Amino acid sequence: MSSTKKASASKTGLRDRFSNMSDTNLLLFITVVVFFVMYIGAIIFQGKGFLKPQTFFNILNANAALIIVSCGMSIVMITGGIDISVGGVTALVSMCCAVYLDFHNGNVFVAVLIALAIGLAFGIVQGFLVAYLDIQPFIVTLAGMFFARGMTTIVNTNPFNVRNEAFLALKETRIIIPGMGSVNKLGNYVNAYIELGVVVALLAVIIFFCVLRWSNLGRAFYAVGGNPQSALMLGINVKRTKFLSHVICGLLAGVGGFVYFMHVGSGSATNASGMEMNAIASSIIGGTMLTGGVGNIIGTFFGVLSLSTIQNIVSTAGLQEAWWTGITIAAMLCLFLVIQSVAMARKKLAMKTKS
Repeated sequence: MSSTKKASASKTGLRDRFSNMSDTNLLLFITVVVFFVMYIGAIIFQGKGFLKPQTFFNILNANAALIIVSCGMSIVMITGGIDISVGGVTALVSMCCAVYLDFHNGNVFVAVLIALAIGLAFGIVQGFLVAYLDIQPFIVTLAGMFFARGMTTIVNTNPFNVRNEAFLALKETRIIIPGMGSVNKLGNYVNAYIELGVVVALLAVIIFFCVLRWSNLGRAFYAVGGNPQSALMLGINVKRTKFLSHVICGLLAGVGGFVYFMHVGSGSATNASGMEMNAIASSIIGGTMLTGGVGNIIGTFFGVLSLSTIQNIVSTAGLQEAWWTGITIAAMLCLFLVIQSVAMARKKLAMKTKS
């Protein structure tokens, strides 16, 4: 076979693999590639700080709660919905747990139950209104956001740091990553570490990746998001599926709220400000489409990492003003949306050419 024929066969094979790749896997591939290109670019152009493993672990430590909340957001978006109450729920959880632990001499286990109960309550109420009363999810969760923020202020107005000893011991717990440390400027070896919240976040990613990929419920989420009428004809309970997506999102907001609380160690009405927007942005960057039916939890995980990495790059570049971060995130979102649109269009063209 001539070299020209071999090259032609190779291009045909690549085009076939590209066209046969599912929408979810294609967008996941794009997200992962862009993240690694971005991180490698940061290493090359912004010094050796990004080479230290602890820099990456710090991204995980700072964004463990966002990873958990974004997982719930992705599930709702896959079913064709939205939930903008998650930031308010996170703030309410952290304030309620802080007040309980400090003002009522509470224990950590009950605080965890309080966090789960708050998240579950929001998920059940909002899920019922969306799924069974057929109210637009944006309106329902907008009301939920206002309610959660208002309740946070009612629980306690003034911000404060928690001094409960059991909680502080949990907050300061570090998991050492062997062999990943580095030498500081003083010549001392410093161990690399992650916080407990990172373990919870990684477990959430693994669990819900498996749920979406291999369970009947996960397939129902994709079916309902892709075409509710077709899903109904296939025997899927569309209302129950939408309801469960909001329940899971609310529950994960409760879990994420406690993980956020463990990271900041304080109660404040301004906690988790803008988290709902960051969760939506992370999901979109991770390949979850607002139209529903397409998305991947692993992509969402890399979406959070990409969002945080670009923020670190902006900060390292000396652009400390808040608007630079907003501008950069907006540009990044537009870039990902354009890349996704182009890739999807090329895939459809390749499928038409093949047929």
